[in-house]
Amino acid sequence: MITKVAVLCGGNSAEREISRRSGRNVFAALKRKGWDVDLLEIDSFDGLPQRLKPYSAVFNILHGGVGEDGTIQLLLELMGKAYVGSGPLASALAMDKVEAKKAFQGRNLPTPRWALYQGGEVQGFVAQAKELGFPLVLKPRREGSSVGVRIVRDEAELWENVQEMLKEFPEFFAEKYVPGREITAAILDPGEGPQVLPLVELRPKRAFFDWVAKYTPGECQILCPAPLAPEEEKRAKDAAREAYLVLGCRDFARVDMRLDGNGVPHLLEVNTLPGMTELSLFPRAAAAAGIPYDDLVDLLLRRALSRLPKT
Repeated sequence: MITKVAVLCGGNSAEREISRRSGRNVFAALKRKGWDVDLLEIDSFDGLPQRLKPYSAVFNILHGGVGEDGTIQLLLELMGKAYVGSGPLASALAMDKVEAKKAFQGRNLPTPRWALYQGGEVQGFVAQAKELGFPLVLKPRREGSSVGVRIVRDEAELWENVQEMLKEFPEFFAEKYVPGREITAAILDPGEGPQVLPLVELRPKRAFFDWVAKYTPGECQILCPAPLAPEEEKRAKDAAREAYLVLGCRDFARVDMRLDGNGVPHLLEVNTLPGMTELSLFPRAAAAAGIPYDDLVDLLLRRALSRLPKT
């Protein structure tokens, strides 16, 4: 039986353009590998079940929103489709940064302290945030690619930025800023359990690794493998693997962290559908591990197909 594959990208989140770039790259790689594959670039989820009906497998590379928060994953489960990436629960947990941090704490994994705003009066939230100590990082509860992230250094900046967050996001949180190094860990499960690929260190030319630093060539120095001492590397890889496991991820993910001055990794978030563009960190880490882009994409699709019932 010939396997028909759909590469699903686009969507309606703030990350839709990055998703399109990821999707086109994945589609081209699968074509080169000989798969019977179509590119589905969507702007709306209306009628999606009908559009997916002809396909037995879906390479979902939607970033953010319902494409990454477990909603599309649940739809694909209900339709009996093989799909790349984590299941509904792990996707939902990882997208909700606060629930992910609670899960990390439950396993005694270090993560920066935080204060959550869920609506209502703002004074109480600001008071809690100030108790964390400046500088702080303000983040939407459920966004990716550094969308809406702000660093605040004093009370005046905190009030000003909270007012801006209120216009854009129903829920957000303040997180204690961890001075140190920006490290990301790509995790790949080829079938024998999750493996942490060579670590990546990010040295943005801006205040932090924001949207511009992520997707503009020359705006960030990227070091892979990250120049870490052996003990620092081990700690970071162990923390990333534990974060992946505690959330119940599968196939692949990217774990972002800060490495403080003592070499202790502080978990920030887990991305269950990491970018697959020409500038993305996951393919870069895979290449450092000796896995070319086309082979990486092919491996991920085969992992998804392995979960189909044997006939």
